[in-house]
Amino acid sequence: MKIVDHIKNAKGKTSFSFELLPPAKGQGIQSIFKTMDELMEFKPPFIDVTYHREDYLYKQHDSGLLERVAYRKRPGTVAICAAIMSKYKVDAVPHLICGGFTKEETENALIDLNFLGIDNVLVLRGDARKGDADFIPTPGGHAFATDLLQQVVDMNEGKYLHEDIESSAKTDFCIGVAGYPEKHFEAPNFNTDFKWLKKKVEMGAEFIVTQMFYNVDKYKEFVTKCRDNDIHVPIIPGLKPLTTKKQLIALPKIFHLDIPEELSEAVESCKTNADVRQVGEDWLVQQCKELIEFGAPVLHFYTMSNPGPTKKIVERLA
Repeated sequence: MKIVDHIKNAKGKTSFSFELLPPAKGQGIQSIFKTMDELMEFKPPFIDVTYHREDYLYKQHDSGLLERVAYRKRPGTVAICAAIMSKYKVDAVPHLICGGFTKEETENALIDLNFLGIDNVLVLRGDARKGDADFIPTPGGHAFATDLLQQVVDMNEGKYLHEDIESSAKTDFCIGVAGYPEKHFEAPNFNTDFKWLKKKVEMGAEFIVTQMFYNVDKYKEFVTKCRDNDIHVPIIPGLKPLTTKKQLIALPKIFHLDIPEELSEAVESCKTNADVRQVGEDWLVQQCKELIEFGAPVLHFYTMSNPGPTKKIVERLA
């Protein structure tokens, strides 16, 4: 079922959904199943599974020369989505990213997803490779999320890359995109970033999932601006509890978000990681209550495949 239909069928009641990381290359799927077993009691309408672009290894030869070899640290998004849907009878939403894929590889992935009965995709540009200062597109791939979005929209209209394909079957993906209540870090200002979001919706995006945030007013202002500018698709807030003091530095650095002073001071005053986890849990529970009252359609938790903190929060809300 499409995400928009899940939301419509909920008739105004806020649902819970979760995002998972594929296990590292060489590891089994049991870690995914263990996480799912702990979260299924909350009846999520869908589960997101992230996609990670290739990175590089440096192999030293006997001659002393270094060879740069591309590898994928976390492969398996499509297979994990298929396994989740088969085992748990819940919709899985794979991330689609620009980096690491040619247009042809993207088309083939979309064909496979369509064959598997996966109705939803979350379209993202993706991050730069580790060690690269900026995002570098893959040769033959897409440079921007809008380009990737257009490819999915084209396939929904029966348009494939090669024009000699006759009687092309139309796909029917429900397409989600990312939204940034505090703006994307590469955008010169919020309004420029917002114009690109509006363009994505005009192109065919049917729902928005936000970057994590720790100030509910930021989400409320973002939703209000969207509605005032004729963006009426569901806007799903992305959430993650603070669990360590190091995150006070790491999260703003990695995700370019603001942590409220009240929260940062509370975390700084903690003496143990257990204290930090409790502060983070209490803060996010309050956020969730405010978001439910505001009418957020779904609360989407970035679990990082560690279900414990998220489970405690949802138990206090359910």
